[in-house]
Amino acid sequence: MPIASHRKLAGVLALSLGVTLSACGGMPANRSLNSVRQPVVERTNYTFDVESGSGGISATEQKRLTSWFESMDLRYGDRVSIEDPMMSGATRNAIAAVAAHYGILVSEGAPVTAGYVQPGSARVVITRSTASVPGCPDWSETSDMNFNNGTRANYGCATNANLAAMVANPEDLIVGQAGTGETVVSTSTKAINSFRNQAPSGEGGLKSSSTGGGSSGGSGQ
Repeated sequence: MPIASHRKLAGVLALSLGVTLSACGGMPANRSLNSVRQPVVERTNYTFDVESGSGGISATEQKRLTSWFESMDLRYGDRVSIEDPMMSGATRNAIAAVAAHYGILVSEGAPVTAGYVQPGSARVVITRSTASVPGCPDWSETSDMNFNNGTRANYGCATNANLAAMVANPEDLIVGQAGTGETVVSTSTKAINSFRNQAPSGEGGLKSSSTGGGSSGGSGQ
């Protein structure tokens, strides 16, 4: 039976908010321009056990795994890993081939999941992350008076909630994608430099060409 484990990542997108206490009311006052409500990424592990052997997994088990992937709507941003006590290369290759149909590569290592993997079985783990902004919108401050010159609790809720809803891979909010070493400017100017460095088509001069044809002649009598 598929098993799902759920845990929350702490300290996501930690910001120095510079929160101080108000001398008169004792309520926190955010005097920075950073919003108090920040996106929080939650990670859930879903598991599925398949029967395996020295030759990998059978065609029947591959169909079961495919059906599970379809029911889970496997998509970009999901992480697929394998927990195999036998560490069989054939099993890993068979599972990787099924996951490849969904454009997913099998990751190295597997998270700790509940339950024991039975002998002769391998556990496929889907790690799925979601992003949200708890507590937004925050209309707890009903007064327009702000003697602390602080930022409102609802400040940034709309922007951060939209970011959490639109990000394709919530894991990017924790650790961004690794760069290629090239800046956006250097990449975008490649086509421009190629155009500028191209020699003009008329630099070698005009080619001579002949328009020769058959001669027409006749004697006028």
